[in-house]
Amino acid sequence: QVQLVESGGGLVQAGGSLRLSCAASGRTFSTYAMAWFRQTPGKEREFVAAISGSGGSTYDVDSVKGRFTISRDNAKNTVYLQMNSLKPEDTALYYCAGRNVGYLTREYVQTWSYDYWGQGTQVTVSS
Repeated sequence: QVQLVESGGGLVQAGGSLRLSCAASGRTFSTYAMAWFRQTPGKEREFVAAISGSGGSTYDVDSVKGRFTISRDNAKNTVYLQMNSLKPEDTALYYCAGRNVGYLTREYVQTWSYDYWGQGTQVTVSS
């Protein structure tokens, strides 16, 4: 069983930056593809970005391209989401997710394709 713990959320003004971290338990972190999703009240959980186990492949949603960067440090069992040029519409509860395979298939944007989830960290962007 893998446990995921997010941190790094907070309140920031529009145009500011935050870096989210997700620490994973277990010894085989590099075999898990990882992703970030976000959710606002009353809406479905939305895909933000994903990264393969090796870190060689990354994908992100169009709305964050050029602003957010997903990365990972397998030696530290941690995945990151660097968020720059934040906008009020980025306000959400951000979740870290992991799956039991290291590669990203075309289902990487789907919540059901992930096996593990963190509790979430709140990001609030003020205008």
